[in-house]
Amino acid sequence: MIQKIRLCPDCGWDRRFEQHHTVAGSCLDSPDRDCPEWCCTRCGAAVLISVIPRWPDGAEVPVLADLMPQGLVA
Repeated sequence: MIQKIRLCPDCGWDRRFEQHHTVAGSCLDSPDRDCPEWCCTRCGAAVLISVIPRWPDGAEVPVLADLMPQGLVA
């Protein structure tokens, strides 16, 4: 079984973590590669490792001037 040593957010100490789904392709969150979920062998806390957040396509940043009520001057 693959293990890593990481800081456990629940224990507050460096602990051993084991991969939740050890067989490649058995993870529902990531069926085509390794499971990103690792569990602390001491308390069972789960952390996601090697996960890159994705931003929605076409997200726009609002312009503050467009949000001000009419008639107000900045």
